[in-house]
Amino acid sequence: MKTSWLLLFLFIGTLSFSQNDKRLKNIDKSMNSILEITQAPGFAVAVVEGDKVVYAKGFGYRDYENKIPVDANTLFAIGSSTKAFTSSLLGILRGEEKLSFDDSPLDYIPDFEFINDNMNNNIIIKDLMRHSTGLPRHDASWYFFPSKHKDSLLMRVKHQEPFTGVRQQWYYNNFMFLAQGVITEKITGKSWEENIEEKFFKPLDMNRSKVDIEGMKNDNNAAFGYNLVDNKTIEKTDYYDISGMSPAGSINSSVNDMTKWITLWLQKGKFNDEQLIPEDYIKEAMGSQMIIGAGVPGEKHPDVHFSNYGYGWFLASYKGHYRVEHGGNIDGFSANVAFFPTDNIGIVVLTNQNGSAVPSLVRNTIADRMLAVDVTDWAAEHKENLDKAVKAQEEAKEDSEKSNVKNTRPSHIKLDYTGSYSHPGYGEFNVIVENDTLYTELNGDRQYLHHYHYDTFELIDVVEGKVDTSAIGQSLKVTFYANEAGDIAEAHATLEPTVDPLRFKRTPNTIDVDKETLESYVGNYSLAGTTIKVYIKDENVLYLFVEGQPEYELLATGKHKFNFKVLEGFKVEFIEDENGAIKELKAIQPNGTFVASKVKD
Repeated sequence: MKTSWLLLFLFIGTLSFSQNDKRLKNIDKSMNSILEITQAPGFAVAVVEGDKVVYAKGFGYRDYENKIPVDANTLFAIGSSTKAFTSSLLGILRGEEKLSFDDSPLDYIPDFEFINDNMNNNIIIKDLMRHSTGLPRHDASWYFFPSKHKDSLLMRVKHQEPFTGVRQQWYYNNFMFLAQGVITEKITGKSWEENIEEKFFKPLDMNRSKVDIEGMKNDNNAAFGYNLVDNKTIEKTDYYDISGMSPAGSINSSVNDMTKWITLWLQKGKFNDEQLIPEDYIKEAMGSQMIIGAGVPGEKHPDVHFSNYGYGWFLASYKGHYRVEHGGNIDGFSANVAFFPTDNIGIVVLTNQNGSAVPSLVRNTIADRMLAVDVTDWAAEHKENLDKAVKAQEEAKEDSEKSNVKNTRPSHIKLDYTGSYSHPGYGEFNVIVENDTLYTELNGDRQYLHHYHYDTFELIDVVEGKVDTSAIGQSLKVTFYANEAGDIAEAHATLEPTVDPLRFKRTPNTIDVDKETLESYVGNYSLAGTTIKVYIKDENVLYLFVEGQPEYELLATGKHKFNFKVLEGFKVEFIEDENGAIKELKAIQPNGTFVASKVKD
């Protein structure tokens, strides 16, 4: 019975076009082999030659649990394959003489700034389009701290460190494609989403395509996303709402719709005799604008070489043929959109498997046939590489365990780590204690803070109320640091590997204090001839004042305990006498602890 189900899984598929091209004879066998080796739930592929679709088919399932098959009209998230759409909007605007690629992006988004003047003064729109700003990805900023507002996300860039100088090195950055989308909004007065629909979806008859996740959720032929867990278990995952970062990767489409997008590029910006994208932009966008890396030929594939970037497109030589392509990945989905302009051939592959090899394997397998070059068994090669990767992963886990210093303890009690932690270029998360266990909370999700060593903890997912113990030793680590007063003041995390660990500043959790208790603190306190005044104003807010200094707002953190709102490492504690009346104020500062006696009225 298991064998029968396996065969059904491998060979199920829905034709949407007549498959008559002799170059693709028996190609389904190769497609099913890729499906089996990658353990993907499903995928769809379409092939374009000139302005004709010569092959379009679905394999596997869009709904793995209910065995509902993929077809050529099934919607998938295309992720970063969206980027070429976004840059093309700028190409259209340039053709209308509404901007120049040599303009500063700050000319169109006045509130948009980088972290230093050199970047502000030298970065041009072209740098956004070809990934040459010097900024690394900083993807954790938008992925873990999402926002529906493009402008607010873009303001985070001001606080994000570069790793190199402007135009010194190529480095992928999603925020710069967000910036391009916002520029189109400022110029047109329409949202990026409206511009995409108006300039591309409607004239190209891409009637199935959507610009947001809601369109995906409400469609009756949309794929669910899946992860492959431990290289053996196909597990459904929630849709990720990319939200405000939409210009970098929010389009959901089908292979049938995406063939029209590829055709537009093969026809030099024309579709049905209408010039949708200026031809000069088409040539420039698929030409080398930035060197990604050396791209030297390898021993195994000497005919696959050079590695450059255009505007929203990766460029390479594939077995002697010029290839333009861009992949995409977002939770549960992977994609690749590719074309060979001198061969007039295009291939689009969409799959509902996260971080999947399917798009590149399918693309290369079909390209070998369509280009009439020596055929490589890409599926078999992937299987060999996968076995090596699994072994390397096991070794990496062993190395992580070796770096763990055993039998150490945190420097503080659990309560001392609680509070909110914020970084202006990222966002804010909370640390709480529940049932004597530390957790982080972010966007409604909770992670267990597993002690690794000293003041370093691992963030372990909590799934349906259970800690994912399999992730221990392999998860993101956070290290807590104390200030001079001994209080936990920051949490450091390596969220962007090209720069120093990100420093999230701690604000202790505050508690509500009733008016009667606050009034018990009010009065003058004497310290070596200096008077410290404590009083209430602004609707039951406690303040402290010393002559010659500004007044300080106090935040209640525990019984009789307060932190200075604007001074890190400064706090006060009010001391009771044997009758419960306040008799002293203990001032705890980085340079010492001082006790002031309350002056009787």
